[in-house]
Amino acid sequence: MADTKELELITNADIIAAIKTATHEVFSTMLSIEITSDEALVPQNVTSAPASGIIALIGLAGPWAGTGSVACNAEFACKLSSQFLMAEYPEVNDDVLDAVAEITNMIHGNVKTMLEQKVGEMGLSTPTVIFGHNFQTRSARTHEWTGVRFKCGEHEMCVQMCLAPNRDPAAHRDLRPGFQFPQMSNS
Repeated sequence: MADTKELELITNADIIAAIKTATHEVFSTMLSIEITSDEALVPQNVTSAPASGIIALIGLAGPWAGTGSVACNAEFACKLSSQFLMAEYPEVNDDVLDAVAEITNMIHGNVKTMLEQKVGEMGLSTPTVIFGHNFQTRSARTHEWTGVRFKCGEHEMCVQMCLAPNRDPAAHRDLRPGFQFPQMSNS
């Protein structure tokens, strides 16, 4: 692991390479689906996730912190879920949303592991999945997103990451316990 005092920088090329490798590994080993990398999305040509469909977001924390995402349309989410869960899912339901969350977790977990070799240990949050029509996602901060478009037949999926050095590098070393609720009386 990298020493926290001598952390390296992560470049867009590092993120793109990690996303491509991780996504191909998850698709070949866990889904038995061939997927091809399309264009890399560097900050100047990254647009918001699709306004309809499914997007899963997952947080990363440590010496570098940020968010990863996987976005696709509902039809492709159903196809991925059917392959992953070995059952037919003609429409989006809780199982499809859970499967997309798990696929996101696997992809970004692998990306995290690859990037940790340069920047040190990072944590990964539980994914949040959004499904619907006419929605938009954006970061509250001005950090840039980097990602890759993937194709599988007529389907398209986008895997992105927004990662920046943690403002407080010591924060990741001494994780503090959550807020402790006081004992409440029954009266």
